[in-house]
Parts: sequence; structure tokens; C-alpha cells
Amino acid sequence: MKAALWIAVLLCPLTLPCAALSAAASATAPVAAQSRRSLSTQIDAVIRQPRYAAADWGIAVASLDSGRTLYAHQSGKLFEPASTAKLFTAALTMETLDPQSRIPTRLLSAAPIRHARLDGPLLLYGMGDPTLGTPGANPDWADDLAAQLAARGIEEVHGDLVADATYFSGPPLGKGWEASDLLGWFAAPASALSVHENTVALTVTPATVAGQPPQLSFAPGVAAPPLASTLTTAPPRTPDDFNLYRAPGDALLHAFGSIAEGAAARTYQLAIPDPAQQAGEELRAALARHGIRLTGGLRVLAWPERDDALRANAKVLAEVLSPPVSGILAQGLKRSQNLYLQNLLQLDGISAQAAAANQPGAPIGFLSSEAWGLRALHDLLERIDIAPSSVLMEEGSGLSRSDLVTPAAMTRLLQVIAMQPWAGALQAMLPVGGVDGTLEWRMRDGAATDNVHAKTGSMAYVHCIAGYVTAADGQRLAFTIMLNNYRRDDGEPSANHDVDAIVQLLAGWRGSD
Repeated sequence: MKAALWIAVLLCPLTLPCAALSAAASATAPVAAQSRRSLSTQIDAVIRQPRYAAADWGIAVASLDSGRTLYAHQSGKLFEPASTAKLFTAALTMETLDPQSRIPTRLLSAAPIRHARLDGPLLLYGMGDPTLGTPGANPDWADDLAAQLAARGIEEVHGDLVADATYFSGPPLGKGWEASDLLGWFAAPASALSVHENTVALTVTPATVAGQPPQLSFAPGVAAPPLASTLTTAPPRTPDDFNLYRAPGDALLHAFGSIAEGAAARTYQLAIPDPAQQAGEELRAALARHGIRLTGGLRVLAWPERDDALRANAKVLAEVLSPPVSGILAQGLKRSQNLYLQNLLQLDGISAQAAAANQPGAPIGFLSSEAWGLRALHDLLERIDIAPSSVLMEEGSGLSRSDLVTPAAMTRLLQVIAMQPWAGALQAMLPVGGVDGTLEWRMRDGAATDNVHAKTGSMAYVHCIAGYVTAADGQRLAFTIMLNNYRRDDGEPSANHDVDAIVQLLAGWRGSD
């Protein structure tokens, strides 16, 4: 697929896992190191290959059993961590939120109910659940809410349906997210009222005759954006020239170029610009299905708008609950789901804001939910002796290139996590080498297979991994490996091949000095 440079979304067809596209073939298992010196020599041989001459490696490896640093290379230098930054949000979430708590999405109203009629507006109030409408997590959420309303005997809503996303304060995009990413599913806007992971699937099917426009279909159909398409079907075996563009802040999706006759249909996951609007549309349709007439229209409330009067004295008329926070976090780490971690950071921030409300020295003036979350993270880092200058986080997912972390700070975080009562739970949430998550197709052979539990992080020119592995002698290790500023030339193996080779060295190490 040829993608226009101005969108730079690298959209993965749904029929092919993104992890499989980015993963290199499993690294060949190296000869096990027998001493710290031989371990250092072998790692040095990997990172000093000529193809990395213009790149930067940062590595920090420590023993959880002895506390000793076993290997370090530029461990005090700041690197772009990509999605390994999610480990900081994960630790904050485990410290801040009850892992068994569930996030509600509610129908509220202060209006009286008379003769089967709700005499006033109905509020669809989101409180940060990023899983709403996903398989296994309330896929029929709108019908569930509508059915609860009908069970109260309500047959008419005499007023507007208001989709309210103001539980989060601040912009819907993480600080530092790049405009060129915003069409892709991985940069879906965070919202207190999220649905279907704030994405829509676009399927492109070429026409049976060259020169005719291909078929473009969206799922769910109610989420179809306004579309301007000049796409055409090219003769068979013609290279694809398929392009998508949506201007920042605009809902109109432009599609242009061509797709070859006879090519297989392709499906792409796109971010939707207004999740609350989407959720409201789905609930409005569900109300109609359940025989509830809406006399008014659909209205969306999003920051910085507020209408506190709508919630004053409002009662909960219906409610659906998310999976436990621990389950959301596990999915966010296994799949590297940016929306989940960005929403969790803001929920952490709301909790921190509430805790600080009556404390001396609380910040004066406006702070976004994201900023409150980052403030709470800063406080956590101070408590565990990680210098604030070694962790510069702008948001909760690692998508921002302004996020900077030292390998030493990341490994220190992993050491601290390992001492917490919830350490085992968090480790189980991490991808497992050769088994699942973003590591399913990596490290499928060798000592690291079904052994390493780690968070991956990949962006253009960035390849990172951080987590835990048990060495061949049973010693438990925490490690961080970061490669920045590397561009692979044609014919060279993926950088992940060498990142994985270093992890295999750690897994095979026998720990003697």
C-alpha cells in the first residue's frame, strides 16, 4: 500500500496483525554468557555494529535479587521511550485506582417522569471508560441503557439527548501528539465518552471493472464520516496508490488515488474525531429500537463547555459498567492500546485532583485532567527516588516524541514495581515473549521464549523494550533497552532482531562474575 506522506498513518489492514508487520523474525539464540564480562562483550558486539554508527543505544540491566547493575550503556541519557512509557502510567494507575473498580457510563436526568414521559433532557454521561462498545466489554451498551430506561416505564423523552464528555477537562489529544498521526487508530482522541475505541473501520473493495469507483464501507455504519472520494479502480496488477487525508480539526475524510481490479478488499482502522457525537448517535438509535421517542435533538458537551445545571440534582436512570480497571490496564499493555492508557492517566488525574482539593499548597488555576495525572506521576517518582529530570512525560501513552526517559530511570521503576504487593499482577499484564500481545511474534525460539515479560515501544526510528526476564541460573533481571535515531537500509534485518538478541543474552546468562 502506498500511503500519502501527509497522513503518515501506516494503517495496518485488520486481516493482518500490526504486531506481525513490525516484528522481525525471532533472533537466533546466542551462546550463553558465563560472566558479567562476557555478557558485556556480547551486548557490546550487538550495539557496535557499523549499521548503528549514527544511532543511539541506551541500556540498563539490574538484578532484582542482588540490586546490582549488571550492564549499562548510556543509561543516564534521555531517550524517546515510545510505548514503554506506558509502564509509568501503569504503575501510577496501580497506586492510584482500585484495580477491581469499574468505570460507569450513565443516563442522568433531573427532570420529572410523568405519564411515561421524561419531562426534560436526558444526559448520556461518560466517566472515562475506554472499552465501551468493544467485544467482551458492553458491545450492546446502547441497547442495555435504553432497555433500562424502558424498564422504568419511560416511552418519551421530552427534551434533548445530551452526550456529555466533560468529565475529562482539557484537549482530547495527548500533549505532543503529531498532526500527521491523527487519522490512525493509534492516535484516536481520548474522551470521557469513548465508544468502539474511538475508531471506525473502513473497507475498500475494488470494482469489478477498471475505471469504476471502488466500494467504500464503514463499520459501524452510524460512525461513517463525511466523505469526499475520487478513488478509482485501476487495471489488474497495477500498484496501489491509495491515499487518505483528513485535515486536523475537520471531520471530512478525503480518499483519492486507485486500487487495482481483482485486489483483495482491505480494511483500515481510522480514528473518529468526535467520540461523544458517535456515542450519542448510537444511543439515539437504541432509544428508537426500544420504543422511546425523543422529541428533541442530539447535543454534545465537550470541554471547555460546561452545563452544571444539567447534572444538578440529577438521578441515575440507567448505567453500564466497564471491566475492572485491572482488565483495562492489562489490555492496554498487552495490545499497546494508546487510548486505554491515556484515559487511565486522566482518571488518575481526576483522583489526584480530588485528593488535593482541600490540601494546603494545592495548585491554583486550571489544570487539565492530563496535567493532574502527570503531577501525580511526578509525586510518585519523587517518592521512589527517580529524579524528575530523568522522566519527562507529556502524556500517558508514549505516543508523543516529547516524552523522554533515561534507561536507568525505567529500570529503577521496574525494580520498584517488583517490590509492590501488586507486582505479580502487573507483570502478568505485560506481553510474554513468543506467546502473546506485542511479543507474540518475537523471541519464539531461545531462552527468552515464555520467559520475558516486557513492554515494547516502536515508532519511526525508535525501537525499545523494558521488562523482566529470568536468567539461566534463576536470577531475576529488570532491563531496559532503547534504540533511537536508527534508520534501516534496504536489505538489513529489523532492529528488533538485535533488540531481541540482547534479551536472549540476558535470558541465557548464568550469572557468575
